[in-house]
Amino acid sequence: MSTLQKLPIGIQEFEKLRREGCFYADKTKQIYQMVSQGCYYFLSRPRRFGKSLLMSTIHALFNGKKELFDGTIGQRLAIADQPDITWQVHPVLHLDLNTQKYDCIEALENVLNETLTEWEQLYGRNPVEIGFGRRFQGVIKRAYEKTGHRVVILVDEYDKPMLQAIGNDSLQQEFRDTLKGFYGALKSMDGCIKFALLTGVTKFGKVSVFSDLNNLNDISMDAEYWDICGLTEQEIEASFPAEIDVLAKANGMTYDECVETLRHRYDGYHFEENSPGVYNPFSVLNTLNKKKFGSYWFETGTPTYLVTLLQLHHYNLEAMAKTQTSADVLNSIDGHDTNPIPVIFQSGYLTIKSYNSRFGTYLLDFPNKEVEEGFLKFLIPFYTRINAVESAFQIQCFVDDVENGRTEQFINRLKSFFAGTPYELVKDLENHYQNVLFIISRLMGFYTQAEYHTSEGRIDMVIKTQKFCYVMEFKLDGTAEEALEQITDKNYTLPFEMDGQQIIRIGMNFSSQTRNIERYILG
Repeated sequence: MSTLQKLPIGIQEFEKLRREGCFYADKTKQIYQMVSQGCYYFLSRPRRFGKSLLMSTIHALFNGKKELFDGTIGQRLAIADQPDITWQVHPVLHLDLNTQKYDCIEALENVLNETLTEWEQLYGRNPVEIGFGRRFQGVIKRAYEKTGHRVVILVDEYDKPMLQAIGNDSLQQEFRDTLKGFYGALKSMDGCIKFALLTGVTKFGKVSVFSDLNNLNDISMDAEYWDICGLTEQEIEASFPAEIDVLAKANGMTYDECVETLRHRYDGYHFEENSPGVYNPFSVLNTLNKKKFGSYWFETGTPTYLVTLLQLHHYNLEAMAKTQTSADVLNSIDGHDTNPIPVIFQSGYLTIKSYNSRFGTYLLDFPNKEVEEGFLKFLIPFYTRINAVESAFQIQCFVDDVENGRTEQFINRLKSFFAGTPYELVKDLENHYQNVLFIISRLMGFYTQAEYHTSEGRIDMVIKTQKFCYVMEFKLDGTAEEALEQITDKNYTLPFEMDGQQIIRIGMNFSSQTRNIERYILG
């Protein structure tokens, strides 16, 4: 067996990664294409997808660190074979907005002031320059004049302040105004700039920080750059045969079973309609390192702004999971928009599953099991009074009850999910009930078989196990009898009658007064 590689766990700095002999997926062919064909770029990718490493690689390139690319240290990278690469040293201005909590305007102003002060110590300051935009202009101009070479500007996680202010319109507007003035320097100092790249999770558009920066090339959904971050299946299979073999043995799998499990859990991101899937690099590398499958990306923290958006607009979760939308919607976020889908898509919790070229529409869904299961479990405490630790146990008990035909226990557990419905969700009880049922159904579907539709209509919930098939219909402020009658009248059980399981029909009624299941009957 070949020697296992040193994996770059927790390392986002290109030079450190290379000097310590860690694995590096060579993205320098795409980097060369960027720097040789354009000047101003924007790239959106989910968190922990390799954006910071990409920035660090570009930083090293424009610092002229040839030895990190040409095979002197580690494998020779693709960009070293380009005849017109000069390894010229350029002044690099690198701003990282990812390290701060932005709960007030002063937090952003402090980061910008500290960064500008650091740059001004290198290139000087003119005291007549007042304001972040003017100071930034001055730094760019003097860096160019002092070195004789045009400036490279890298901004990591440009959108962090605005994302943390979702739900606080006044603070978000303050962040937008401040950053708009700051980034305006890129356009006014065009003659002094060699290259600029801004990255983030999302792209805020319309009256946003980019509204005056009309020369910015958004490559987030370009076919040429679909794999500039993340890992492809080809990269994984070519780079990690030994690591996959060890992982397979540690988990009692064959090599092929292990590859399929990696694909099922971590593949499935599509950043362009015709591209192959991209694997989440953070989860893949941690899985290979720990020799254990886990929800590593999800466990690093899901931003609460996603749930804030969903609840603020009373969004239907089932509609979210099978959304059809256009490129115009996906490409830009308006802070005042009521549609949470662009933020959820750009944050990596939904991805492109198919594309209708005739109408220019995309079908979105969860990219893989890690994201779907993790996101649904994350939602439970926000839609019920059950905490995250207890919810995992409750789902396990749900599965055990339905597999053994314990209908009364199953329904009592269902009641516990609705007990104490948050007051802020009372205004749209029917949507809230549908969302809780959707979460439970999808989570149950990881361990049982869940279905939703028939030719006669939409069934509220169907759960199938080896022995039983539960067909459930719910009413709000109606009667359990009406719910059960609908199952019969619309032949909801017909598609399942030849499957061999015992069919259990359940009609339930929710009460808007008690905000819970008022009564149920079996048929």
